[in-house]
Amino acid sequence: MEKKNQTDQTAVQWLTVGDDLAGQRLDNFLLRELKGVPKSWVYRVIRKGEVRVNKKRCKPESRLEPGDLIRVPPVRQSDSREPVVPEGLRKVLEAAVVFEDESLLVVNKPHGLAVHGGSGLNYGLIEGLRALNSGSQRWELVHRLDRETSGLIMVAKQRKTLLTLQKLLQTGRVEKVYQAWVDGRWPPSVSEITAPLAKNVLKSGERIVVVHQDGKQSLTRFSVLSREGDATLVEARPVTGRTHQIRVHAQFAGYPIIGDPKYLADERLQFWRARGIHRMCLHAARLEVNWPGRARQVFEVDWAFAGGLEGAKGG
Repeated sequence: MEKKNQTDQTAVQWLTVGDDLAGQRLDNFLLRELKGVPKSWVYRVIRKGEVRVNKKRCKPESRLEPGDLIRVPPVRQSDSREPVVPEGLRKVLEAAVVFEDESLLVVNKPHGLAVHGGSGLNYGLIEGLRALNSGSQRWELVHRLDRETSGLIMVAKQRKTLLTLQKLLQTGRVEKVYQAWVDGRWPPSVSEITAPLAKNVLKSGERIVVVHQDGKQSLTRFSVLSREGDATLVEARPVTGRTHQIRVHAQFAGYPIIGDPKYLADERLQFWRARGIHRMCLHAARLEVNWPGRARQVFEVDWAFAGGLEGAKGG
C-alpha cells in the first residue's frame, strides 16, 4: 500500500492498493490503515459516500484490486485515538495464546469478548492483540466466534496466510469441533441437522438467524458426550459455516444451548441463571488444519466446562 498524499489525517488522504492486498474488503482495508479510528466511523463515512474507490461510491464489502485509488475523508483528532486496552484484558490475552509462529496466532478467546470493536466497544480481541504487539496492524482474524462463545480462533499475521486459511476453510480442510451443554436430553439418534438457515432482522433491530426453506444449505453433525440431569453435553461439528449455525440447529432440534440469550426461551434462560449459569455454554474446543504440502496441525484447549455444568458457573 502506498500513500499518494503524505499529509496528516486532518486532510483528505489518497491511498493506493498494493499487490499484497488484492481481494481485501474495503472496510477491513480502512480499519487496518487508519490506526485507532473507530469501526463506527469507518462504516459511517463509507455509507455517506465520503470514501470513494476510483472516484466511485462502494459498499463496505467491496473487494479491492491492485492499483485502486481510495479517497479517505479527514479524520478528526478525537476520531483517531488509540483504544486503551485495560490491564485486566491485557493479562487475559497474554495468557490466552495457544500457538504462535511467524505467520499464525491461535488464541483461546474468553466468552464475553467480541472479536471486533464496534457497537459501543472501543476494542475487541483483534484490537487488543494489535495493541499488545507492535507492528501487528496487519494481523487479521481468519474466522469469527460469537461474543458469548469461548474457544479457539485463528489470527493470520501475514496476508498470504490469511488467504490460504480462508481457502482451506472454504474447501473443508479446516475442521472445527465445538462442545456445548444443551437444555434437555439430546437423543443419540439425532446425529445430523440439515435445516437451511436465513438471516433475519427483528423490528427492534436485533439480528437473528431462522430456519427457512429459502435459506442457505447448512449441515451440523452432533454426538452425545455425557448427561447431567436435564442437560446434555454434545459435540458439534459444523460442516458449513453459517452465522449462529450450531445455536440455531440445536434450537431446531428442540435442545437449545444453555445460556443462549437469543435462541433459548426466556423462562429456561432464567431457570439456568437461577442455578448460577450466566454464560452461553458453547465452546470451540478443537481446530484441525490440513495444510497443502505440510503436516496437519491440531489445536486443542481444555473445554470451558471441565467441571460439568458446575464448571460453567465460573466459566
